[in-house]
Amino acid sequence: MATCAARRALAVGSRWWSRSLTGARWPRPLCAAAGAGAFSPAATTTTRRHLSSRNRPEGKVLETVGVFEVPKQNGKYETGQLFLHSIFGYRGVVLFPWQARLYDRDVASAAPEKAENPAGHGSKEVKGKTHTYYQVLIDARDCPHIVSKERGQTEPRSTEAVTFLANHDDSRALYAIPGLDYVSHEDILPYTSTDQVPIQHELFERFLLYDQTKAPPFVARETLRAWQEKNHPWLELSDVHRETTENIRVTVIPFYMGMREAQNSHVYWWRYCIRLENLDSDVVQLRERHWRIFSLSGTLETVRGRGVVGREPVLSKEQPAFQYSSHVSLQASSGHMWGTFRFERPDGSHFDVRIPPFSLESNKDEKTPPSGLHW
Repeated sequence: MATCAARRALAVGSRWWSRSLTGARWPRPLCAAAGAGAFSPAATTTTRRHLSSRNRPEGKVLETVGVFEVPKQNGKYETGQLFLHSIFGYRGVVLFPWQARLYDRDVASAAPEKAENPAGHGSKEVKGKTHTYYQVLIDARDCPHIVSKERGQTEPRSTEAVTFLANHDDSRALYAIPGLDYVSHEDILPYTSTDQVPIQHELFERFLLYDQTKAPPFVARETLRAWQEKNHPWLELSDVHRETTENIRVTVIPFYMGMREAQNSHVYWWRYCIRLENLDSDVVQLRERHWRIFSLSGTLETVRGRGVVGREPVLSKEQPAFQYSSHVSLQASSGHMWGTFRFERPDGSHFDVRIPPFSLESNKDEKTPPSGLHW
């Protein structure tokens, strides 16, 4: 019965994948019973031959990629753990876990009221709790089905890529590693596979080695350990911020990227990843963003604009989530950001969703940002 339930739920997931929008919602871990088949909507033949999105039979066939394991309620997943993402549906593998501080403004705080300040909206102080996140690789076969292609856009945009500050004279230059993501512990649906190369990503075999005596049977190569040690200041997240307004949950993960000298001044760079989730069944569309950026130098900047990253995503029951990354720079070593997203309902009415305030801290100034990929 557990296997049948998992098949039915995952078959529904394939229909959402065929819509090709970031945010296919998968069943929660209750459907991922041990021994149930794990199916990937992106793999479409029993011979595991990858079909391009041009000739792929949309949402018609599922392929078994492994066997579900019981999700861990406590503890953490180890390097090499295979999983399906419970929100975006892709296949992935854990590279390593991080312990972050989750500041959830939806959870009532017993702290006393604080005076209004630029970073806090005049609300209660929020105490962070330790939470596990993971740096993961996304299967390249699944990337075409977790992208969004907006009207008039010639190329689809992937859900995530990790960016770094390039180490040369152009202080604004960035480079990206596609197919890397940050995943919360509860978003992982673990499974096992007999395939020695179950994830297709150019870094998989560089980072992981198959060892059938281990559980999971993929162990870190020295290249992964060395890469993690060298680059972890720009891979590791320390704070995660979350807040829900009218059933729209906003999660923000900021990362410090480094400092550059430009025109006899220091410019500090941060990257931030934002996930929007519609927890209701009503369809809404993001129309505008309104940011407030406070710098330790004393400046307060206001930024308004249409949509995010050039898009106005629709969040619905079938496609409830959207995730993107952006960047900000300050001429000070720290600051704060907060603001609102304006959403529109089908009847034309609007409402504002709060972006939880988050700090921009440069506590890794003693490190030198990476100049490229080193194996």
